Parts: sequence; C-alpha cells; structure tokens
Amino acid sequence: MTEVSFYHLQSDPIERALPRLLEKVRERGFRVLVRGATEERIETLDEALWSYRDASFLAHGRAGDTLDPAEQPIFLTLDAEGNANGATVLVLTEDADAPDLADFERCLYMFDGNDEPALTAARTRWKALKEQDISVSYYQQTETGWEKKV
Repeated sequence: MTEVSFYHLQSDPIERALPRLLEKVRERGFRVLVRGATEERIETLDEALWSYRDASFLAHGRAGDTLDPAEQPIFLTLDAEGNANGATVLVLTEDADAPDLADFERCLYMFDGNDEPALTAARTRWKALKEQDISVSYYQQTETGWEKKV
C-alpha cells in the first residue's frame, strides 16, 4: 500500500525545497515522477532542478521533451495518470490528481501553508486518504529542514 507524506511548506517556496528533497530521494535510489496541475509550475520546477545549485543539478526530463521518459530518474508531467519513467515515488504539487496513487510505493504531497486554498486542499486530501485507510504522515518545514509531526 502507498504511504503518503504531506510536506507543509512554510518558508522556502517549492522551487527551493523540492530539489533538496529530491536529492535525498535519489540518494536512496528511487525514481521520481513529479506531477503538477499547471504548465507554469512544471516550467518553474524544471528550471529549479537545473539551477538550484551552482555546482550541480538534478538530471531529469519533462513531458514534451525529446528525451525518452523511461530513461529519466526524475520526470515532470501534468498527466494525471501514468508512470512514464517507472517511478516508485510520486510527488504531487498544486493538489494534482492522483487516480493512480496505488501504483507508487510513496507519495510526497507538497503544499504551501501560506496559501489558504492550498492548505484547505491538503486538509481535504488528508481526510480522504485517512478514510481510505491509507498511511499518512506529516512533515513541517523549519529553518533547519523537515520536522516530522506526530
């Protein structure tokens, strides 16, 4: 069964927080599918993964590239279904749909706690997942990283 972790952004925007989180996920050998709801978000994340650090980048592809998605360790997409790169970890941004949630080992649901509609959507998603007996956990962004809350 898929484990869903909610990541509550409070200080850094997603384009700064996600690359650091993806580094840790990739260090563990996982492939990642990042799903957004708008082309603007995908473009922002695409740029962030290439440039978030002066000395490094996170190799990735995105829907619409000429690269084969199956060869990408991280793949950015708007597609509400499908796992083009064979990922085991799904990252949801902008309350993107996940009808295929069960196809992934883990899901990281990222939301901006300073955005009231995003906060409401996260609470609604949390409640729906709990009602389906899906394992959920919650991490809050702090100045030193992510803190798991009980």
